[in-house]
Amino acid sequence: MPRGAMSQATWTISELAREFGVTPRTIRFYEDQGIVSPGRSGRNRVYAARDRTRLKLALRGRRLGLQLAEIVSLINLYDRSHASTTAQLRHYAEVLDAHRQKLEQQRRDLDETLKELRRQQADCAALLRSREDAARTDAAGADAPHPHPMHESP
Repeated sequence: MPRGAMSQATWTISELAREFGVTPRTIRFYEDQGIVSPGRSGRNRVYAARDRTRLKLALRGRRLGLQLAEIVSLINLYDRSHASTTAQLRHYAEVLDAHRQKLEQQRRDLDETLKELRRQQADCAALLRSREDAARTDAAGADAPHPHPMHESP
């Protein structure tokens, strides 16, 4: 975390982009989605601690592979001060479990696809070897001395 990140009251888009290793365009995307809502100081966007926290949560959700709607739902849940911590954690656990199950299914699907791909590759290689062997046999037969029709024995 950069020097004084949490003691600072506001941040510019460049400071947040540098801190989180993203582009200003990424932060503007999250602004368009309503995840962050900076104030203005002249022409500059000014992000408060709430925006920084929401951006951090959004980027964490993205790293986990969550859908934008899931990210927004979780962030909004944490924003509600009247929501119980237990309910928040239960909802977060449910979202994580559903996402983990989805990823595990994708892994099983990928494993099946890779297994089929390897089988197809092996079949293709065997067929190719067979064709190449047949071509070599035909070529070897063409190089062998053939009896001349005039010298054939009766």
